[in-house]
Amino acid sequence: MAKRNYLVEGGSGTGKSSVCHELRRRGYNAVDGDNELAYQGNPETGTPTEGDIRYEHHIWDVAKVRELAADTTNEVTFFCGGSRNLHKFLDLFDKVIVLDVDAETLEHRLRNRGAWGGDAQQREFILRLHATRAGVPEGTIIDTARPLSEVVDAVLKLADS
Repeated sequence: MAKRNYLVEGGSGTGKSSVCHELRRRGYNAVDGDNELAYQGNPETGTPTEGDIRYEHHIWDVAKVRELAADTTNEVTFFCGGSRNLHKFLDLFDKVIVLDVDAETLEHRLRNRGAWGGDAQQREFILRLHATRAGVPEGTIIDTARPLSEVVDAVLKLADS
């Protein structure tokens, strides 16, 4: 495995992609799981599914996650994103860092995005998940209702501890 692997998780709109991009900008190895590892599939079998995009079928390619985590050329790798089959590879991470934000900030972010969560029905679903923390693993929580640079500093501080 890489010397250290960290999962940066959280609900939709909490800042996972932004954190990933900022980590990369700062020179860290960061994987954008939602765009580089994810596909629509059965969370237990990994079999791809067809049809509408569904939250419960948003899974990561387990073999690819294991391959990237095993790459020893990196001191540290951050895996940023959410997956409904997390239980298949949670053992690879030294620490789980959970991004969270208050409901008002989340709703504002969702209203200003074009991707998942941009329409009213998706926004309502995401806010309902946020209220229950459904699908979010246990981990050390970082509040993302502050400047991105401070959020990433907090992520890096947790990775160093």
